[in-house]
Amino acid sequence: MFTGIVSEIGIVTARHSDETSMRLSVHAPATTLGVSVGDSIAIDGVCLTAIDVDAEGFTVEAVAETLERTSLGSLDVGDRTNLERPVAASGRFDGHVVQGHVDGVASVLSVTAEGEAHRIRLAIPDSLSRYVVEKGSIALDGTSLTVTAVSDPGADSAWVEVVLIPHTILATALGSKGPGSRVNVEVDIIAKYVERMTEMKP
Repeated sequence: MFTGIVSEIGIVTARHSDETSMRLSVHAPATTLGVSVGDSIAIDGVCLTAIDVDAEGFTVEAVAETLERTSLGSLDVGDRTNLERPVAASGRFDGHVVQGHVDGVASVLSVTAEGEAHRIRLAIPDSLSRYVVEKGSIALDGTSLTVTAVSDPGADSAWVEVVLIPHTILATALGSKGPGSRVNVEVDIIAKYVERMTEMKP
């Protein structure tokens, strides 16, 4: 389990893909401290397994299912990625419950500067809009953020807005996103559980 607090910005150093999978190598010396082969690491909000680790970085493999449901397939050498290791049972819980199981991909519609902050509006899949509420939590590329505005129920096009404070702009790769950028979305798991339970017959 993750909390959506990005610990390091990694840099993709190698990419090898075929029809069914893709291997990514990421330069991330801070993230690999204490990491072993088989451990989990979230890359842009996607929980993946380290298959090779050294002092400078790690390598993961993403299968077709993951590539179809996330934006990982568009990563290339030199790209910046948000990284997080799973939270320890004794660790601080500063964000919200993030599983690393991406629900869909959003597209940045606009980025507006507000002083040193950035207000970002993103188009989200219509199927996810019912799980998003103003002042609720959402994970974008693995970053825990507060929803500042959301489209009305039944709107022709679903969208969500968040505001990046200066620290988030510097500490994550979200600050470099512009219109058209694709972003992984994970909605609040609690909302999905509530919906499921209310659908169950007594």
